[in-house]
Amino acid sequence: MKRNTHTIDASGKVLGRLASEIAVLLRGKHKPDFVPNKDMGDFVVVKNIENLKITGKKMEEKKYFRHSGFLGGVKFIPLKKLFKEKPAEVLKKAV
Repeated sequence: MKRNTHTIDASGKVLGRLASEIAVLLRGKHKPDFVPNKDMGDFVVVKNIENLKITGKKMEEKKYFRHSGFLGGVKFIPLKKLFKEKPAEVLKKAV
C-alpha cells in the first residue's frame, strides 16, 4: 500500500469544509480499494492556516473546553484566542 502526500492551501477556505476534506484524505475514503478496518489514509500537509475563513459569529461565540478530571477543573478557551495563538490547533480539533 502506497501512501501519497497531499498539500492543501487553506487560504480563503472555510474551516468545516476543509476539515471534512482532510478527514476523507486521512481515512483513505477517496481510494477505490477502501476498507474500513484498515489504515489506508494518506499524509496531508496544510499551508497558510492563518488565512483560513471562519464563517458566522463563531469567532466571538465558539469556545473549546477541556477538563482536568478534578472538581471544577473545566477550562474554556475562546476560538478567537486559540486561533490567534495556535491556528493549527483549531484545524486539528475540527478534523
